[in-house]
Amino acid sequence: MREGFPLPDLQWEPTREYWAGAAAGELRMPRCTACRRFCWYPDGNCRGCGAEQVTWERMTGRAKLFTWVVLEHAFLPQYGRDLPFVSALVALEEAPGVRVPTRIVECAAEDLAIDQPLEVCFRPLRFAGVDGEVVAPFFRPIARLSVA
Repeated sequence: MREGFPLPDLQWEPTREYWAGAAAGELRMPRCTACRRFCWYPDGNCRGCGAEQVTWERMTGRAKLFTWVVLEHAFLPQYGRDLPFVSALVALEEAPGVRVPTRIVECAAEDLAIDQPLEVCFRPLRFAGVDGEVVAPFFRPIARLSVA
């Protein structure tokens, strides 16, 4: 097993720019330079047109909740101290077909709803028994402004 696992490998070419963006407080997604389709998960050629080249674009960080699950049992021992937590897929505003895996924070699971507006926030990702941390994009509900 790779040292630091389950922290992401920040030097792995397909996702290096994603993690560099998170460290800079930006949510970045790869976009095909040929057909302009967002390509997530970045694992090779564009699934739309087959082109090889992508550019990384900064996203607004706004999204909608697509689906979620409350994890109550650690599927890896390193997750044990974080339980329970909400693991989710969010659909980005600029690319609604893109589903980004994340954690939902600052919200009780019972208050979540499909298509709930969310915004990105960046936090350290740490695991019990693992040295180091990585800044990761998490999502939280967009605070609604009350009208007086």
